[in-house]
Amino acid sequence: MCELLAMSANVPTDIVFSFTGLAERGGVTGPHVDGWGITFYEGKGSRTFKDARPSSDSYIAQLIKSYPIKSEIVVSHIRQANRGCVSLENTHPFTRELWGRYWTYAHNGQLSDYQQKFKVTRFQAVGDTDSEMAFCWILEQVVAKFGDSAPENMDVVFKFISTLADEIRELGVFNMILSDGIDLMAYCSNNLCHITRCAPFGKATLIDTDVVIDFQKETTPNDVVTVIATRPLTKNEQWHILKPGEWQLFRQGASRLSQP
Repeated sequence: MCELLAMSANVPTDIVFSFTGLAERGGVTGPHVDGWGITFYEGKGSRTFKDARPSSDSYIAQLIKSYPIKSEIVVSHIRQANRGCVSLENTHPFTRELWGRYWTYAHNGQLSDYQQKFKVTRFQAVGDTDSEMAFCWILEQVVAKFGDSAPENMDVVFKFISTLADEIRELGVFNMILSDGIDLMAYCSNNLCHITRCAPFGKATLIDTDVVIDFQKETTPNDVVTVIATRPLTKNEQWHILKPGEWQLFRQGASRLSQP
């Protein structure tokens, strides 16, 4: 299956270290060779890089690993295709506009018997993956429930989305990362974990390649950074493993809403 990577931070932060580990799983230490993508939020805007080539053999991925783009929210994905052909339009993350915000989504897993459920009119899939169809259906249900304007309290929206994710999980494996550019939601079906780094910072060593970083030299005492991944990326840190059906909502690196 695919693998997910995401970050929420209270200051613009680069994800070079974590992405370097993830990229190795796209063809070197893992079988996820069917494309990859990454989205960085910058204010209300976002920039997305995608490639249908394996992340371990992609010139665009080399750019990301060498160019420290600073962002408070990042969503990334490496693909092992099971629904839909290997193509750019089927490469995650997917993005749509809703309520004047760019919503970004990535999915790990495989669904079955979903075509009848994911009937949509406003949000249409461009590719032919179960993942993108699920994303469009989620946004369609959000608009049906809350209308064309965002509620003042977005917590109710993400709580509602968690119930939609519960429904989708009945169709198969549905690990999800979703962000509106302010909050970052991580929903676990079977494999998802996270780590929050804050002072006092220490050193971390990647599992998939021989890279070590001393976060104390790269941060300030006020920094808070949470990284979410399908599997732990480092071998000398304590990652929190989410349980099936558990979800967390992060803002500026801190968990602000969770269930159960």
